[in-house]
Amino acid sequence: MFEISPSRKTLIDAFKEYRVAADRWNSVNDKLMLYFDRHCLEHFPGVDDITQEMVDSWCVQRDTEIAGSCYCRTYIIAALVEYLNQRGICSLSVPELLRADQHRTYIPHGFTDEELSAFFEECDKEVTVAADQLVAVRRLAISVFFRLIYSTGMRTIEARLLETGNVDLANGVIDIKKSKGIDQHYVALHGSTLAILKNYDKVLRTVFPGREYFFAYTADKPFYREWSPLVFRRIWDKVNDKHANPYDLRHNYAIRNINSWTDEGFGFSDKFLYLSKSMGHKKLESTKYYYSLVPALADTLASHSQPGFDDIVPEVTRYEES
Repeated sequence: MFEISPSRKTLIDAFKEYRVAADRWNSVNDKLMLYFDRHCLEHFPGVDDITQEMVDSWCVQRDTEIAGSCYCRTYIIAALVEYLNQRGICSLSVPELLRADQHRTYIPHGFTDEELSAFFEECDKEVTVAADQLVAVRRLAISVFFRLIYSTGMRTIEARLLETGNVDLANGVIDIKKSKGIDQHYVALHGSTLAILKNYDKVLRTVFPGREYFFAYTADKPFYREWSPLVFRRIWDKVNDKHANPYDLRHNYAIRNINSWTDEGFGFSDKFLYLSKSMGHKKLESTKYYYSLVPALADTLASHSQPGFDDIVPEVTRYEES
């Protein structure tokens, strides 16, 4: 069995320990680190550190790769570089990673109030016609899950993997630890959403006492990864023939919030920063992205976010990985 060369082992082991503690490591990452080290040994023999040339040569798209495959091979090395830079160990340029969809621009569906009402009514209807208690509980999860995303802008992965211990129903705060990135952030719940979560939690405690996940498929397992897009599409297609997906509810949350602040003046900057933090964005530009996709509203945001805007509003803490 091959091992990481001693010259890079200390750096990589520290990075791995950090990612394991954040529950962001798997056996694939071990193999990628090994392959990266072999690449360094072959092309840069005798070099004891991690250099820019090593990183850049590893992250070049190969002739045999599509963009998605290249991303899967290189993303963990980009994360390693970020980790080393943040701790002053190195001063390297983080490589720009290829993504399978980087040349496509997805325009999210703009929900109307009527469409949302019809969708949630259908969610609730499915609970009432469930064949047994277990089916009813799982359909209730659908109704509550999508309302949570709609009212908080949480990512679907954040809600799906939400653990019961990270939902403070007494104070109405969610501590998000399993997200797109590895840094946690917090979401404050609206009173109406909090009431819905409390009722759901009360029901689930009778079915799965001591469950690990808030949206539990079984006592110790969350719903599977494909669950939210599948059930969203099934219910959405019953009430609407337009294309939409569950992530559009997050887009909707950002756009509606920003649109409601158009007359806030200086208060706009503060609210925009709070929104960016609560959505777990690493950069303000990520929050602006949602709004810029809607042409009718882009000019409004632009008037509040000229170059001086980013100087006035402090940068958001690193909450997510690109």
